[in-house]
Amino acid sequence: MSDKSFRGFAPGRVNLIGEHTDYNGGMVLPAALSVGLEVALTPHDQPISHITSKDHSEPAERMIDEPANGHWSDTAWGALQEARRLGLIDGGADLAIASTIPAGSGLSSSAALMLAILKAARAAKGSGPDDVALALAAQRVENDYLGVPCGIMDQMAVALATPGTAMALNTSSLSYDLLELPRDHALVVIHSGIVRKLTEGCYKERKLECDEAKAHFGTNDLCLLDPAEIEVASLTGPAKLRALHCATEHRRVLAAAEALRTGDMAQLGALMNASHASMRDLFAMSLPPIDALVESAVELGAVGARLTGGGFGGCIAACVAQDARENWQSELIARHRQARYIDAVSGTSA
Repeated sequence: MSDKSFRGFAPGRVNLIGEHTDYNGGMVLPAALSVGLEVALTPHDQPISHITSKDHSEPAERMIDEPANGHWSDTAWGALQEARRLGLIDGGADLAIASTIPAGSGLSSSAALMLAILKAARAAKGSGPDDVALALAAQRVENDYLGVPCGIMDQMAVALATPGTAMALNTSSLSYDLLELPRDHALVVIHSGIVRKLTEGCYKERKLECDEAKAHFGTNDLCLLDPAEIEVASLTGPAKLRALHCATEHRRVLAAAEALRTGDMAQLGALMNASHASMRDLFAMSLPPIDALVESAVELGAVGARLTGGGFGGCIAACVAQDARENWQSELIARHRQARYIDAVSGTSA
C-alpha cells in the first residue's frame, strides 16, 4: 500500500437510560455526543505498527500479532488486528489518535476509538463491512482481545447514532429507531470527577452475577423476564437483585422511548430517577459521591438525572429545561467542585 493516510471518526455517546441491559437481551437508549475521536491511519506492509495519541506522551510500537498486555494502546492494537482479520489492511499501520472524549468518563471512548480505526481501515480498502458489521467487530475486540464482557450498545451507538436523536436499540435483534430529542430540554452530561476502568473487575463481577441469574431461569434474556417472576423465585443474593434491575430497566427504556415520542419530559425525568435508584440499590454500580451529584442535580431543577455508562465512576446525565440550564449548571458545579461539564444533546433545532 502507499503512504497515504485515511481518516476515521466516531462520536462519544451518552446512554439516556438502559444500563447493563445490552448483554441481557434488553433495550437501550443512547445518543451521540459532539465530543468524539478521530484517527489518521497509514497502512503499510511491515509487521509492526506505530501508534501516537495526543493523550499520551510516549508512542507505542508493537508487532502486529501481540496480545493485550495492559498498555494504553491495547484498544487500538485490538482494532488493528480485527481490521487485518476482516481483510481491510494487510500488514501494519501508523496510527495517530486525537480525542475530545475524557478517558474513564463512561462515554464510550474505547468504542469510538475502535470504530474510528475500523472506518479508517475500510476507507483504506475502498470497501468493506457496513456500520453494523463494524460495530459487531468492535464488540469482538472488547470481548475477545481486551477481555471486557460488554454488550453491543456502545459500538452500535457510536457507529450509527446521529446528532439530535436518541437510538432506541433492541440489543437482541439490532433493530433500532432514531427518536428526535426534545428541543426545549437538554440532556446534559456532567463528569463526576471519578475515573473508572471497566477492566478493574467490577464490570466482570456484575456480568458473572447476571450469568448466575440466567442459569437459574434458563434464559439469556433476563430483561424479558417478568419482575414478579423474579421476586418470587428461589434465587437469592446479588444475582436476584441484578436480574430485577435488568427486567425493570428494560421496561423503563420502553417507557422512556415512548416519552420521547410524545414529548413527555416529566415522565422521562421520572424514569431517569427510577433508573438511578435501581442502579444504586439493585445493581450496586453507583458510588456515594455520584449519588450525591444526582441528588443535587434534581434538587437544583433537573426533571431527572442518573448515572450513565458502565458504572463505578464516570458521568451522570440530567434532563434540564433549556431556559434553566445555565443557572442549573453553574449551581451544580459550585456545589460539587470535582464535577465538570462535558457536553449536552438536544433536538437539532434547539
